[in-house]
Amino acid sequence: MYFIYIIYSESADKHYIGQTDNVEKRLLEHNSVHKGFTSQADDWILKFYEEFNTRQEALKREKQIKSWKNRKFIEKLINGEL
Repeated sequence: MYFIYIIYSESADKHYIGQTDNVEKRLLEHNSVHKGFTSQADDWILKFYEEFNTRQEALKREKQIKSWKNRKFIEKLINGEL
């Protein structure tokens, strides 16, 4: 199984969208010391995820959500309004 996920950092006031085959492990990685976008905070929490049978399906959905570039759409998805 593969997943797209949305995490949120209150201290950075940012969402991050990604895909993985292990959401729990990936969240731990985002909250550990590393380089990259999520390194600016260590309080990332999982807000949303969807499950897919293939990595290709997950990548397609991740790309679609990232193309929205609108916080309100992402928050509506998280709240089940889309």
